Amino acid sequence: MDELKGLLKRLSETEGVSASEKNPKDIVKEELKKLAISFKEDRVGNLIAFKRGRKSNRKVMLASHIDEIGLMVTSFDENVLRFSTIGGFDERILLGLEVIVHGKRPLKGIIGSIPPHFLPKEKQKKVLSIEDLFIDVGLSGKELKKNVEVGNFVSLKKNLEELLNERHSGKSLDNRASVTALISIFEELNRVNHNWDVYGVFTVQEEITGLGALSSSYNIFPDAGIAIDVGFGKQSGFPSEHHVELDKGPTITIGPNIHPGLQNGIVKIAKDYEIPYQIEAESGPTGTDASDIQISRSGIPTILVSIPILYMHTPCEVVSLKDIGRTTRLISLFISHLNVDMLKGDKYAT
Repeated sequence: MDELKGLLKRLSETEGVSASEKNPKDIVKEELKKLAISFKEDRVGNLIAFKRGRKSNRKVMLASHIDEIGLMVTSFDENVLRFSTIGGFDERILLGLEVIVHGKRPLKGIIGSIPPHFLPKEKQKKVLSIEDLFIDVGLSGKELKKNVEVGNFVSLKKNLEELLNERHSGKSLDNRASVTALISIFEELNRVNHNWDVYGVFTVQEEITGLGALSSSYNIFPDAGIAIDVGFGKQSGFPSEHHVELDKGPTITIGPNIHPGLQNGIVKIAKDYEIPYQIEAESGPTGTDASDIQISRSGIPTILVSIPILYMHTPCEVVSLKDIGRTTRLISLFISHLNVDMLKGDKYAT
């Protein structure tokens, strides 16, 4: 678990806002070199790892998005910066956040606002909108314009903290937890036999466009696709029908975005090897790379495996190392058992 924790920490703490994912990709490249796994980057920036199977007539593609939500500088306001969001943000958590403005050099800053005493009465007891917030890096207006340009990316600044029971809290665990799992899957595949060729795609821009999954699945055109992402873990105040919890294993989704044969197949592997897992029903598109993979070209049989986290899209997301490890083991074993019968839809019985 120490190696897993160390890798998760490095990936979580680095910056890689959507459309600017170089830093986490560099870490992944280092890890793949250690494992002697070949890789390349495609035209849109996806990092694609490859491991040949014993019988190379079938392909499976694994996709974990490597980008994170962030901010972008939109204008100057005297000695502070106005900004917009990249990806989904809960505006309630923005005020007081520490950030890094990626100008000509990285600049540490905070998100601030005028004191509530000076706000109009109608705003004093409400959540402030982005229009009421700004980023302060401590420079004068003149120096600010020398170091920052409109369009510069801004990332959140947060260290990964260890909690009790092998839980960890930090930023961008959506989806660096799954990136950690995908790297670990290649490590496991070095120790097991698998017939199918394996493509592991660290996809870009999932949080904003879906470009990475759509373009890579079109080019690779695999026989099967596995999206690895994170999902909402149950917490106080959640509706009773939402039952997915941390420390109970990865979530296997069922629904129209999911191929029934592959879904039945991975559930069978979980049962056969006594790997804890959870089932979640999704009646429409999953809002993950699975949606884009499934509709690529003439259609790709796809499943979604998710790692439960708490407090998604905040700087204090929480994940269980146990769930990352179980996800790694489940998908590695599933790949080693992949067969064409699983592609026959609901004809494949558990």
